[in-house]
Amino acid sequence: MSDTSAALERNSASYLAPAFLAITVLLWGTSFMATKTALAGFAPSTMVWLRMTIATLMILPMARRIPKPDYRPGDWKILAFLCLMQPCLYFLLESNAVNLTTSSQAGMLSCLVPLLVAAGAWIILREPLTRNILLGLAASMAGVVWLSLAGAPDADAPNPALGNLLEVGALTCAAVYMVVMKQLSTRYSTWWLTGLQCLAGAVFFLPGGILAAPTDWSAIPLRAWLGVGYLGGFVTLGAFGLYNMALTMMPAGRAALSINMVPPVALVAGWLLLGESLTLAQMAACCVVGLGVWIGRR
Repeated sequence: MSDTSAALERNSASYLAPAFLAITVLLWGTSFMATKTALAGFAPSTMVWLRMTIATLMILPMARRIPKPDYRPGDWKILAFLCLMQPCLYFLLESNAVNLTTSSQAGMLSCLVPLLVAAGAWIILREPLTRNILLGLAASMAGVVWLSLAGAPDADAPNPALGNLLEVGALTCAAVYMVVMKQLSTRYSTWWLTGLQCLAGAVFFLPGGILAAPTDWSAIPLRAWLGVGYLGGFVTLGAFGLYNMALTMMPAGRAALSINMVPPVALVAGWLLLGESLTLAQMAACCVVGLGVWIGRR
């Protein structure tokens, strides 16, 4: 009976993990567009504080249903480091990055995360780097490079070089978080960790959020409020919670490979909702990225 239960659990995970990752990719891909929209009405620090606070308030009613963690002496250092990487440093860097570059370009750079996570998981978690993962990474990287080269200059990017550099720093923090998260997920509920991150972000960004708060809240456009609400309720809480759950069902390197689908989603969202450019070459490059992700999961 135990063997049957284990087999059913593995079979369930083989379907649930890709589903969780697909929803996560959709939410993360559209988050760049939503961030750009929210920044039309809020300063970066205020925008991040609002999204963290919204996510914290939404998860509080579920707090009693979340399993208690298997805390061990010294875990507070790892938990503090996890929260420092994400959300604190990650959102500090990303919110300013998207203010300086286009949502499409910022989304394209997320292709770096799978490489960083795969390397970190290989070094720290001893996860193997299979031939298919390496081939998938190479193909999807080539697709993202093609996406970048096929892009045209955008007037909405006042300092794309600095913005892209800040985004690379944010993604490095994200990669470190994913590896540490994989270690903790064996003893901590994924939703407990997600709630901790939301609360830590709300506290961390509180001073800056208040100092940079608008003097006339009624003057904030509706689209900026909708952007913040989407980021807090769907992206911060939903995407990170689902990704954390997927991490418990598969190796960190393989889960991170799906992030290479974020650039195409970000590009299409920017094109449809913000009017950013999307050429035939960029659409073809999106297909190459998708092919790379498919190869990596074989």
